[in-house]
Amino acid sequence: MKKNIVAILVLLGLVAYGAYDYLKESPAETGQAAGTWDETLPVGLEKGQRAPNFTLTDLEGNAVQLSDFAGKTVMVNFWATWCPPCRVEMPHMQKFYEDYKAKDVVILGVNMTASEQRVDNVEAFVKDEELTFPIVLDEKGEVMKVYQVIAYPTTYLLDSSGKIREKFVGAINYDIMKEAVKKIK
Repeated sequence: MKKNIVAILVLLGLVAYGAYDYLKESPAETGQAAGTWDETLPVGLEKGQRAPNFTLTDLEGNAVQLSDFAGKTVMVNFWATWCPPCRVEMPHMQKFYEDYKAKDVVILGVNMTASEQRVDNVEAFVKDEELTFPIVLDEKGEVMKVYQVIAYPTTYLLDSSGKIREKFVGAINYDIMKEAVKKIK
């Protein structure tokens, strides 16, 4: 019971911090979609809109653009190593990625690096959890602001045209991912 209370307090603190950080500055788009995305769709964060494109660096220092995954179903997952619900969700993300990558489904983990104590924590977490899906670092928190992430984890599900089909605030499990992807496949 005590652990549940602590987890709830931590989650409330994260929500409050996210709301404060979001309201402190207004978001701006970081780019345009390319590839086979439906460029006739308006860019935004609502279901049916095209997800804002962004470019971040992965753990090896390579630039990764969201639009690099055009033509695939993408789960964009915003997370942090210190976030208890994020930690619970990661094994589900990894299993789902392993089971669905052959079906053109990608999980793109966006680590909210600006909130981490050190980048080394991210690298160690990825290694310890044996995560093999792409992980990119939002070192300045810019993409987090664009996507208006105020609670961790937050996951956007995009179809192959870049259209937002679902948004999940809070941890999701394998079955939720499976059902959400099944609706758009």
